[in-house]
Amino acid sequence: MKRVCAIALVVLIACSSSKKVRNGESSSVMKNDTLPLIPYCVQQLINRFAAEEKQNPPRKIIRYEYEGKTVYYVTPPCCDFFSDLYDSTCVLIGHPDGGFTGKGDGKLSDFNEKKKREVLVWEDRRK
Repeated sequence: MKRVCAIALVVLIACSSSKKVRNGESSSVMKNDTLPLIPYCVQQLINRFAAEEKQNPPRKIIRYEYEGKTVYYVTPPCCDFFSDLYDSTCVLIGHPDGGFTGKGDGKLSDFNEKKKREVLVWEDRRK
């Protein structure tokens, strides 16, 4: 049943794709009826997480503004794993927190102080 739901979700999402132009460049994005347009690569992350076994705590993707740019924070799947921070084209910037120390990889030690405009993009709400 989970596989059928995941396939239906992928088909539904694929049918609602569109293009968005920003700063003269075309980038592939997906339209979600409850959210503004999000990059296609972020939608691919959502599809991957939705097809995986549910994690505890549930996975989330949160959009922030950090150093004047849009970034996507992905919560870790479980304890002692790093969180991930991606730019708007899904290039991994680093790991702001998590791991054994809880401080990530040390490359983004100012992320929690400088992040702005939090928007929940996706949360795994499966029971």
